[in-house]
Amino acid sequence: MKSKIILLGPPGSGKGTQGEKLSEKFGYVRLSTGDMLREAVRKETDLGLKAKGFMDSGALVPNDLIINLMKEKIASLGEGTGVIFDGFPRTVEQADALAKQIDIDLALNLDVDDEELITRLTKRRTCPQCNSVYHLTYNPPKKEGFCDKCGSVLYHRDDDKEETVRNRLKVYRENTLPLIDYYRKKGKLVTIEGIGNIDKIFDQVDKALQ
Repeated sequence: MKSKIILLGPPGSGKGTQGEKLSEKFGYVRLSTGDMLREAVRKETDLGLKAKGFMDSGALVPNDLIINLMKEKIASLGEGTGVIFDGFPRTVEQADALAKQIDIDLALNLDVDDEELITRLTKRRTCPQCNSVYHLTYNPPKKEGFCDKCGSVLYHRDDDKEETVRNRLKVYRENTLPLIDYYRKKGKLVTIEGIGNIDKIFDQVDKALQ
């Protein structure tokens, strides 16, 4: 069983959903830079205040901020802990920095076309308290506008609005696609189509880990 996994794929490709399922089934610790950054913004830490402007415009948060955040998290984990990296690395520079901290076993790439991603993301709603994510079409909350888990009022993230989504996808294609070649050359890449039944996608993810 592979223990150090990177989830690759554009925003809205299902990385968070598949990462949660892996954590539930196998006990992986899921390190999501998005969740960590949003928490830092919410707590108004120095890192959060610096990152907020980049996040609100759909731009990538600078490498040094992300790398420092991730180094702290990795250092806090016990030896041999299974880890899923969701949303990190996003650039080859970040991948090189990560390689100095930890040996990656598998880079799992979820492939979804842009128009499908725009539909998914613009209809996404997020809980500000527990970070649960809903979708108005595919996964609506039981009570409209409220989180099933903690009852908080859901919100439409600025980075899930269409103009920002299109910019996020452009940034992804420019900056993150080279990572696919990076991990392919290292023999660690597996690509899975991220469209269709979530459980069937997870079956393919599960097989890739063995």
